[in-house]
Amino acid sequence: MIIEDTLKKVLYIDLSKKKFWVEERIDLFTRYIGGTGVAIQLLHENCKYDIDPLSPENPIIFAVGPLNGLFPIASKTVALFKSPHTGNLGESHAGGRSAIAIRMAGYGAIVIKGKSERPCYIAIHRDKVYFRDATTLWGLYEGVSTGTLIREQEQGAGLRTIMRIGPAGEKMVTYACVTLETYRHFGRLGLGAVFGSKNLKAVVVSGKRDLKVPDFKEYKKVYGELLNQLVTTEKMKKYHELGTPANVLPLSFSKGIPVRNLLTNELQGIENISGEAFAEKHLGRRVACSHCPVACIHLAMLRKSYEDEPYFYRTIYLSYDYELIYALGTMLGIASSEDVLKLIEVIEEMGVDAISTGVILAWITEAFEKGIINEKMTDGTIPMWGNAESYVEIIKKIVYSENEFFSDLRKGIDYTSSKYGGKDFALTYGKNEMPGYHTGYGAHIGYLFGARHSHLDSAGYAIDREAMIKPKTVDELVERIIKEEQWRQILSSLVICFFAREIYTPDVVNKCLQLSGFSLSEEEILRIGKEIYTDKYRFKIKCGFDIDNLSLPKRVFEIPTSLGFIDKDFTDKAIALLKEKIKSLL
Repeated sequence: MIIEDTLKKVLYIDLSKKKFWVEERIDLFTRYIGGTGVAIQLLHENCKYDIDPLSPENPIIFAVGPLNGLFPIASKTVALFKSPHTGNLGESHAGGRSAIAIRMAGYGAIVIKGKSERPCYIAIHRDKVYFRDATTLWGLYEGVSTGTLIREQEQGAGLRTIMRIGPAGEKMVTYACVTLETYRHFGRLGLGAVFGSKNLKAVVVSGKRDLKVPDFKEYKKVYGELLNQLVTTEKMKKYHELGTPANVLPLSFSKGIPVRNLLTNELQGIENISGEAFAEKHLGRRVACSHCPVACIHLAMLRKSYEDEPYFYRTIYLSYDYELIYALGTMLGIASSEDVLKLIEVIEEMGVDAISTGVILAWITEAFEKGIINEKMTDGTIPMWGNAESYVEIIKKIVYSENEFFSDLRKGIDYTSSKYGGKDFALTYGKNEMPGYHTGYGAHIGYLFGARHSHLDSAGYAIDREAMIKPKTVDELVERIIKEEQWRQILSSLVICFFAREIYTPDVVNKCLQLSGFSLSEEEILRIGKEIYTDKYRFKIKCGFDIDNLSLPKRVFEIPTSLGFIDKDFTDKAIALLKEKIKSLL
């Protein structure tokens, strides 16, 4: 097996001592491929299971895979850490230029440890690492871009990635995100808070190298076949034309989109926030992650007046997708695309995960209506369904206010509802807030048992779509969830964008790996996926994750899904079987 030189190197950075060093870990990349597979091993090696996630001992691990830089839509970087939001496995994926930049700098993974005495950012330019003072970047007011200021100082224009946090990360909001290249994010599970706990404002990476393949003629042929499928077939067409917002109307029609904290699944005027409406009214341009021909990132133009010059306007671009329209639209009873964009803007400025924030705002609104919280606790702001202005105020107060209630909200609604009440309608799974699919058993059980409690773990909504044609038994559902998630460990080790999962089938993956220097059979690849999945659960349980006390939120049984009402007896059997199967792997 021939592992390309840029893949086998791991860069270690110690913020406390301002030191860095490189180790060759061909053992990891040979056995676990790259990406998630390598990152979970590095997390086991470098993270003590009982540490506070906001302590200096919590490592940040970035990893890329053998297909990054070689094959189209292999465009993601994997980040692993101990999550301050759930207390166990934190995993997030992001695109932009991150994967290409890390690999072109000469690394397969980066491990960041320790804590800087004062705010700093790291600049990695090939084999050099610089520790820059970021005191003047810390606490920047709204509207000032950290990325813009860093771009003026650092080399590598057009090739580099700039990962940075906003005020929420500095305040260690447990669902703070990390923003890359303006429009991409390490969104879920609080990587931004881990940055903030280390006084780390940003990470810049750049490099320029050649990647070698063992058989260029065959590589060119396979590359062409993949490119053809990505740009000329129907498989990726919707992602380019409307993006994931294409799901809004179909899910609304099938009663699969949550509305007003899942008090209902119907929203009057939902057509005004559909993918079609956004494209017609707001679409300014499409952009793509590096080495992706699809361009699924849809940017809306929002015209804003200057506060001191109300007759002069500026245009800002905001990235929108299905999950944002769900979390900041339907979940809050908002059916105005302009209002959704206003909320997206403040989410971007604060640097928080949009999904968690939207679900938290929905819980606040229902809790206020039920008298669990009051106007005194919200500092005079009254949350109301459909009122974007009140939600803008609350988001800012979560980040900036020091009152007890807003400080508690920085820890998410699992914590807040446990303290104040309202647990029955707190839509969380393993302490992480609900994604935007109320489609049936596959979605909800997939959220609950996914290694990172996300809809991307096993794509349960796709399993529910299959069940609309042919209903699944408990055994069939459980087997499908586990099989899908284990296969996704391979895709996230390569690292492939999950949108291309129907193109990167096992035989295609095997062929691409051979052209990347790996000699693995399809059986060996599937075994590696199973091992990575097991190692993730092993990490979670060693961190205190209680698999025996998992349950679905009460609310999901009260509102029909795309498949009708969820039967509790069915879910109890599925949950018991999943627990049994996962425990048998450990």
